[in-house]
Amino acid sequence: MHTFQKYLTVGIKGACMGAADVIPGVSGGTIAFITGIYDDFVGSIASINAEAMRLLFKGRFKDFWKHINGTFLLSLVLGIAISVISLAGLMQMLLSTYPIQTWAFFFGLIVASSIFIIRGISGWKLREIILIIFGIGLGIVVCTLSPTQTPDGLWFIFLSGAIAICAMILPGISGSFILLILGKYQYIMGCISDLVSGVEIGRNLVTLCVFLAGAVVGILSFSKFLHWLLARWNKETLIVLAGFIIGSLVKVWPWSNAEALAQADAAGGLLVGWAALSAFIGFALVTGIELIAKHLSKK
Repeated sequence: MHTFQKYLTVGIKGACMGAADVIPGVSGGTIAFITGIYDDFVGSIASINAEAMRLLFKGRFKDFWKHINGTFLLSLVLGIAISVISLAGLMQMLLSTYPIQTWAFFFGLIVASSIFIIRGISGWKLREIILIIFGIGLGIVVCTLSPTQTPDGLWFIFLSGAIAICAMILPGISGSFILLILGKYQYIMGCISDLVSGVEIGRNLVTLCVFLAGAVVGILSFSKFLHWLLARWNKETLIVLAGFIIGSLVKVWPWSNAEALAQADAAGGLLVGWAALSAFIGFALVTGIELIAKHLSKK
């Protein structure tokens, strides 16, 4: 019974991570840290290595499961999946019905995330200023040049999964944010929502399986490189990352898409007050999460 309760708790923490991963600007990794499972999470992923594959191909399934901390990973993944599936439809509805307020909420989330990354960096000199300007420029260029509609082909879905999953081990950045940049956030949320609703089950199931395959390949292929990058050039990486996040705000400006402009026209105004309130709520949410994480790290 004690073991069941332990992994039920892990599943609940996974659900909290899943809720964060659905919202651009809130890092699932930060939630993992706050709930005290970040080390187990990263360590379990890192344990899926050549030794684990050797045990699997030799048919030593029990040793393989123990090596990768399988019960922990399964409990966590199930919690994340249940949360994402439950919230995907809600996010789809909010983006289609209240686009200005929803994008403003995302805007506030991402502003707060970039501020907390910058605040964690000390020793600002000319080199650091050049790096953050480079990051801002890179973010603006990527978001400006990237088309509003990106390919729906399975090759791009696979690539999106591989890139987005890497955000889980980067501080202050979420996989949903990466999907926004790639123009695939609403598409993936829509596929999940439609699958749950029983709409085009075959197509949506294939799409999500390809996305998940990309995520698996991405985290196994790139996680070690990202850890190496952060270990060797931690400060430089974080500065460029913060700049990139700031530059990418052009992508989530509340009135930058057709749905938002249509809502503004229907309302007879730009709904600035509602947008400001939504942005403040998003900013406050990330601020609260980061302050809790900071308090726990001190303890």
